[in-house]
Amino acid sequence: MPIKRLWSTDAIVLSRFDLGEADRVLTLITPHDGKLKAIAKGVRRPTSRLGGSVEPFAELRLQLAHGRTFDVVTQVSVGHAWLALRDSLESTATAWYLAELADRSLEERHAAEPIYLLLKRAYELLDAGMDPGRAARWFEMRLTDELGMRPEVDRCVECDRMLEPGDTFRWVPPLGGVLCQREPGPPADRAGLSLDALKLLKAYQRLDIAAIAALRVPVLAEREVEAAMRDFVRISLERDARSLPFLDLVRAGPGQRAAGPGVDIRS
Repeated sequence: MPIKRLWSTDAIVLSRFDLGEADRVLTLITPHDGKLKAIAKGVRRPTSRLGGSVEPFAELRLQLAHGRTFDVVTQVSVGHAWLALRDSLESTATAWYLAELADRSLEERHAAEPIYLLLKRAYELLDAGMDPGRAARWFEMRLTDELGMRPEVDRCVECDRMLEPGDTFRWVPPLGGVLCQREPGPPADRAGLSLDALKLLKAYQRLDIAAIAALRVPVLAEREVEAAMRDFVRISLERDARSLPFLDLVRAGPGQRAAGPGVDIRS
């Protein structure tokens, strides 16, 4: 049976680059066809009927035609445009970071519905005004779940002993999570993890998004968990995220949001 020349899919743009004088190549994530590349011909011309529709940070409905090298975008409509996340430079930079993680997690043309839905939900959270750092940690933790690499935060990764509040904890991503004080490994002054940070890691694994958004957390614990999860994701994906320097530059500027009131994880 011949393959249909035209086909349709929902998609989110993960990245893009210009080709020639007017075309643009898009890296897309789709629920059922996974990650793929498609070309939007003439999209950079002012008269293009595709215009600004094939942009990041929106859920698109695309019609494509099978091509030799890339499929070709023939029609596009916007299903969900997460416009509010673009109002904050930090949210926008975070959205690029999450898109890069999704991109790096997938092989082309493999079904990717769980990661597609995860990215879509993260964009919804950013659009609704959730703290970008918390949205990023939530996404990172659930991405490791989907990849089968969830960090161990309840038991020692070596001896399998339950972690106790009086222990000294070390975060060792190459081993898969937390190492207790009884096991050999990097010293605490190099890989130490505070009890507050451990509680926050557990919260990201166990709590729903509303509870995570409401947490009241010491700033130092937030920073520890950010560094811990970035290291874990970097080792899991075997590469650094190229978008992180820009995100960090944005966050270092004025207007950085402080954590709001909520539930204290130390109680």
